[in-house]
Amino acid sequence: MGIISWIVMGLIVGLLAKFIMPGSDPGGIIITIVIGIVGAFVGGFIGSWLGLGTVTGFSVRSLLLAVGGAVILLIIYRIIRS
Repeated sequence: MGIISWIVMGLIVGLLAKFIMPGSDPGGIIITIVIGIVGAFVGGFIGSWLGLGTVTGFSVRSLLLAVGGAVILLIIYRIIRS
């Protein structure tokens, strides 16, 4: 995937993760994109570790793995912040 694809997917994933887990997290479009991109890396790592696949583009599996990783990232952020 190119850089523009990662940014777009990061935005979509970040928005979905914040929709699934609403709360007082850092806001702004840049932070949402970063949460989505890092979540995609986390989801891809965990997915490959569990044998579920990796994040390889705009597919349903990749989107679910990325959103799962972003949600995990938000959970860790909230635990550390507490």
